[in-house]
Amino acid sequence: MFRPLPVFIGFRYTRAKKRNHFISFISIISVLGIALGVAVLITVLSVMNGFDYQIKTHIFSLANQVTVNDLTGSVSDWRHLNRQVTRAHDIVATAPFVTGQGMLTNSGTVHGVMVTGVMPKLENKVSIVGAKMLRGSLNALQPGKFGIVVGTTLADALNLYIGDKVTLLTPKASLSPFGVLPRYKRFTVVGIFHVGGASGFDSSVAYINLTDAQKLFEMGGAVSGLRLKINDLYAAPKVTSELAKRLPRNYVVSNWTQQYGTLFKAIRMEKTMMFVILMFIIAVAAFNLVSMLVMVVTDKQSDIAILRTLGASPRMIMGIFMVQGSIIGFLGTFFGVVAGILLATYAPNIVAGIQSLFHVQFISASVYFIDYLPSKLDWMNVLHVSIAALGMSLVATIYPAWRASRVKPAEALRYE
Repeated sequence: MFRPLPVFIGFRYTRAKKRNHFISFISIISVLGIALGVAVLITVLSVMNGFDYQIKTHIFSLANQVTVNDLTGSVSDWRHLNRQVTRAHDIVATAPFVTGQGMLTNSGTVHGVMVTGVMPKLENKVSIVGAKMLRGSLNALQPGKFGIVVGTTLADALNLYIGDKVTLLTPKASLSPFGVLPRYKRFTVVGIFHVGGASGFDSSVAYINLTDAQKLFEMGGAVSGLRLKINDLYAAPKVTSELAKRLPRNYVVSNWTQQYGTLFKAIRMEKTMMFVILMFIIAVAAFNLVSMLVMVVTDKQSDIAILRTLGASPRMIMGIFMVQGSIIGFLGTFFGVVAGILLATYAPNIVAGIQSLFHVQFISASVYFIDYLPSKLDWMNVLHVSIAALGMSLVATIYPAWRASRVKPAEALRYE
């Protein structure tokens, strides 16, 4: 005979045609409920992973992941500092920079801007601004040529194109016969980049050569600091702490969490809350599983009584109905995982098709940085959701199975 016996009988009860069609209906609803909850949870988590990845890509491709500055506001020997920094773990690349505020003016239009002096070859290693160029090139920022690279929004506001001249005014004052005047310099537009979204880079950041920035802000051979790129973005606090211990006390190490940390904390909190809320869908399906098994126990009381008289122990009876409930939970989880993976994979195409068919726009680039629905399937999320669904299904079988084990053969067979 097939062993173990509870598994054999549990499978038979699952496949058997039930006399009460309502029980069969509840069984199907339980499977569909678990499948729906699992599929929706996997899809939602994948979409939130996609937003997380896209925001990280759009913001931190240009923002400072980890920055090392001096308390005085300038680093005189940045090459020596660079050698000290690169000894730390997780550092992928470094690049010096000079930063300062200024105003760009052209044809009577004035726009505030954060001017960043960079070394193009090194800057391309710590950010992807070079890959975001629509026209021109970041490598066109040659020392002494006074070229400038601006964002599309800024270029449109000032009516700038490649080769145009634009005047940059800085707060550094110059003495003249007419008194103290702001320092200004004519630059040539050599590139226009586009990051997109609501990050503000396209409208507020301009790049010039590091040497030109040093001259413009009268810094000599000093720089404002070093920008670091690390292996794991979320390890920035750990890297910051390690560098702070290694470097002399006159250096200040900061990271992206001080500027954008609340944004990612909000995203993670939303992701956690969505996981908890959507788990209630699976919980509702588990309650359906409880009610279905209770009705099965009531329907099978005579069978239980016969098994007990043949020597089946209460534990064996309990195992039979736990196997039956677990099979339903497994089927619901399996179908839900398959549907969730398919939905998470093709969600961008599905939403794009709906937008095209009904001529609507669900996602605006001015709010969400992108104009499409992102989706990034994480297999660890799939595993966690599957384990949670199977666990809840198993827990849901305990009470009905225990109730079945408590059936008394004499009372169950009295009216048979």
